[in-house]
Amino acid sequence: MLKDHAKIMALFLQAGEVIGRKKLQKIIYIAKKMDIPFSERYKFHMFGPYSDELTLRVEELCNLGFVDEIKENKGNYYQYRYSLSKEGTRFLELYEYDLPDSKALVDSLNEQSSRFLELVSTLLYFEELSKEEVTEKVFTLKRKQNYSQADIDEAYQYIEALKVITPF
Repeated sequence: MLKDHAKIMALFLQAGEVIGRKKLQKIIYIAKKMDIPFSERYKFHMFGPYSDELTLRVEELCNLGFVDEIKENKGNYYQYRYSLSKEGTRFLELYEYDLPDSKALVDSLNEQSSRFLELVSTLLYFEELSKEEVTEKVFTLKRKQNYSQADIDEAYQYIEALKVITPF
């Protein structure tokens, strides 16, 4: 159990700060699809792949004081900022965790918008289908997001670029 928590903490160590719960979900999902050894199980949800396990682990890490969560009121919604706490950093200095150095991948993902990562993760979730079938699913399941064919093409190009910067 603790090793899975440590991997999430190590991701924060590499990322610095992640702004948004949805973005965190997508970063870890996409990293997992790029063969970074995360163990969280995902199901398809309203905003793309989602892991209850990840939500619970992050909550536990916050409660233990290993991850800092800052809740910001943005008027009509709240935004969450996550980073590794000093206690979390000290813990990782003492604990051997199994997460390869994937800073280039994590940085690239963290620079993207949540909306774009939602699209990328959705494409990866349905990767066993043909591109035409995936595109149809995006236009059906993500109708409210108003993704264009150009957005989908850009997301596919981004996935190929991620494969190049993945450490394995």
